[in-house]
Amino acid sequence: MTTAVRSSLTRSPSIRPMNRSRAIVEALASHGARVHTCARTEADVDACVAEWRARGLDVTGSACDVSSRASRADLHARASDLFRGKVDILVSNVGFNTRKPTVDFTPEEYRALMDVNLESSFALCQLFHPLLVKSRDGCVLFNSSVASLVSMQSGVVYAMTKAAMNMLTKYLACEWAKDGIRVNAVAPWYINTPLAKQVLADPAYAKAVIDATPAGRVGEPEEVGAVSAFLCSRAASYVTGQVLAIDGGFSVNGWKPPTKKPPASKL
Repeated sequence: MTTAVRSSLTRSPSIRPMNRSRAIVEALASHGARVHTCARTEADVDACVAEWRARGLDVTGSACDVSSRASRADLHARASDLFRGKVDILVSNVGFNTRKPTVDFTPEEYRALMDVNLESSFALCQLFHPLLVKSRDGCVLFNSSVASLVSMQSGVVYAMTKAAMNMLTKYLACEWAKDGIRVNAVAPWYINTPLAKQVLADPAYAKAVIDATPAGRVGEPEEVGAVSAFLCSRAASYVTGQVLAIDGGFSVNGWKPPTKKPPASKL
């Protein structure tokens, strides 16, 4: 899901979302932003938009396959028209994964992951740059992953795309600072979403995830939304080029000694 926003952010209550994409949209919109969002199917977008508007949130949406150049151009045209040629915030939250051993990836699988997870974000930045410049207080937010920071056996190509996204974040933060545009990324660990629940349904796997997380739990979608809204707000006006892990301490969790003291070493 990609989101374009025209508005400043003000504080208001958040609504518990279903997944990370909805969390970010709802966090921005509930803070007073006008949001245009997209997803792959029109039915999905229309259902979400109807629910948001019933809650009084100023959200519009459209179907868009961000891996398609023509579809990206259509999204850009819609946003430009809707927000009268100026966008304050661009959120690129698109991504999918294929998990398998490195030697088993086909060229087609590699290309699909690169196209959706990385090239789409790069191309959207190119398209939306003129609209962000006109804001004079623009912000880009990417959805990366802790898989870009540490090895977690998530699939090598997915990890590569997210690591490249981190470098894109840092590079654009420096290049576009002169244009008044900040660029940051969030890097979540396991978040309590329908997709994650499918993986965490395995008790042994879920225990391993929790044991590796100092916070002792998985994250909630609204926690991703809240951090995303902060990074897109004026409260974060001096924050740029950062990749912020939302992971309960997972990415900084090193080796822990056993609770029982090891035998004393002999010289």
